[in-house]
Amino acid sequence: MPKVSVCIPTYNRAHYLVYSVNSVLDQTYSDFELIVCDDGSPDNTAEVVSQWKDPRIRYIRHPENIGRSRNMRSGFDAAEGEYFIKFDDDDGLTPDFLARTVAVLDSEPTVDFVCTDHWIINAKGEKQESATRENSAKWGKNRLKQGVIEDLIRETFEYQSLQVGSTLFRRATLQEVDYMRPEADGCEDFDLLVRLAIAQKQGYFLPELLMEYRFHGQQTSLKQDLHFLSAKTFCIDSYRFPNDELEKLRVEKLALTRQALGLRLIEKGDANKGRELLQQSTKVLGSSSKVTSGFILSYLPLNLRQFLLNLFRQTRPKDYSEKVRETAG
Repeated sequence: MPKVSVCIPTYNRAHYLVYSVNSVLDQTYSDFELIVCDDGSPDNTAEVVSQWKDPRIRYIRHPENIGRSRNMRSGFDAAEGEYFIKFDDDDGLTPDFLARTVAVLDSEPTVDFVCTDHWIINAKGEKQESATRENSAKWGKNRLKQGVIEDLIRETFEYQSLQVGSTLFRRATLQEVDYMRPEADGCEDFDLLVRLAIAQKQGYFLPELLMEYRFHGQQTSLKQDLHFLSAKTFCIDSYRFPNDELEKLRVEKLALTRQALGLRLIEKGDANKGRELLQQSTKVLGSSSKVTSGFILSYLPLNLRQFLLNLFRQTRPKDYSEKVRETAG
């Protein structure tokens, strides 16, 4: 039985999957199994996977698309290792990821999972040093010290400092919290980490760049944003925290998420539902220029409101993620 189970859920990304799989096969630590879960990809994923003859690779192909979270769950259910990691089919691990994280779990029996920092890479797989620094600062990874993470609820819920794809877990711990909830599809990584914190599990941070997270042009769309924001609304609404300060934070974050979802629904054309969510958010957050603009836009013809929103996006300063996506177009 392998010590580590590595799971790569995939859908229609055969061209990136090669990079991800090879990053696992190139690990300096070798006691692992690699489970590739294919969610009914219409491309040549099956052919690509067949090129590897390594007996540590297991390929699970679903005959039809069963959804992101269920596909992830299928890999987890098939896993046999004591430790478990899942990362996306366009990302990668640096060669020492498993060696460094396994060593922590082996030496720290009370630690349930170990998370690392990660590189930002572009579509060509090139490391982006400036974007990596900005990403670490944005999510607060640059202020975390090596060792057991204090106040895990704040780090996972308020700051969102940790990432599932750069984290090695004890599989038994994930079984205790039921791993991925189908209702959280699209926001399952955030949900899993918060639920681990609520369950009082112990996390450990390793401040090394041991994983590679890829930015590319295929990652953003209105449909994906709506899916993510709907799932995040469900997740935040389902949590309950042990003190008043955290509960107040949860209510505010729920209102902010509803506000973002409302604005995106207005952009899609569902003005009534969008306005309803904006009204709910103002009861907690009060009014703002953003909300006022959203209400005004909701009464304009759909093509005009979409034109104005796209114009705004083109004129505002680009953040580091957008710049990375442009470097390897």
